[in-house]
Amino acid sequence: MAVRLAHISDIHFGGENAAAVAAATEYVNDGRFDLVVVTGDLTRFGEIDEFRCAAEWLKKIRAPKLVTPGNHDAPYLAWGERLVAPFRRYEQMIGPAPAQAHLGGGFAVRGLNTARGVQPRANWSKGQISRRQVAAAIGWFGEAPGECVRIVACHHPLTEMIGGPMTGRVWGGETAARHFTEAGVDLVLTGHIHAPFAWTYPFGDRRTYGVGAGTLSIRERGVPPSFNVLDIEGAAIRIAALGWTGSHYEPYRTWSLDRRQKA
Repeated sequence: MAVRLAHISDIHFGGENAAAVAAATEYVNDGRFDLVVVTGDLTRFGEIDEFRCAAEWLKKIRAPKLVTPGNHDAPYLAWGERLVAPFRRYEQMIGPAPAQAHLGGGFAVRGLNTARGVQPRANWSKGQISRRQVAAAIGWFGEAPGECVRIVACHHPLTEMIGGPMTGRVWGGETAARHFTEAGVDLVLTGHIHAPFAWTYPFGDRRTYGVGAGTLSIRERGVPPSFNVLDIEGAAIRIAALGWTGSHYEPYRTWSLDRRQKA
């Protein structure tokens, strides 16, 4: 069974590239996607007006959607709220922060929240993933049929992109990547660094891949605004990062990955 996904991240409403967002919305609505996965940082500062714009944009997407929060989706300026209820605005206007999930059509996607309102380190933008989150996701995947494509979606890359423009430094990230590999997860879709990538996790059978989407904001980090299209069929996982030229989207980078075969 063929699976076709769109993977969008880091729109940062309040600082979005309006033309790139509009063209991506049109592309996705014309593309007959099975699911649109949005991996966080819908807003710039977690402001209410920014969340309103994000919610209105999500309504325009006609395909089924799965959305996870990012570190920018906790209020940056409302410190009290950030401390006690960092994802209250997100949950009121977008959806549940702890986990969303999709199962059906030959694939299973589990959303996880790797962002935190506060952390015992200076840079709160970096990610965390707990053993409890990993165990719950792996247990949920156990309910999926054997041949089902298994995908985790979260904001922060679990392992670092070599040569990337910034780091995720996810506490628990490498351990999570190893456990997901051992559990037969095919893909971990992420955002955060504003640059597209695809690489294999260096664990087990090396058939679990971290895949990052770029940004549709004006906060470019040396690459054009972009989003990913994934086509999965049989043993092949094909990924195209579509870059915005200023007038249209065209392939910026592409990857062809080998999917593990279930016994």
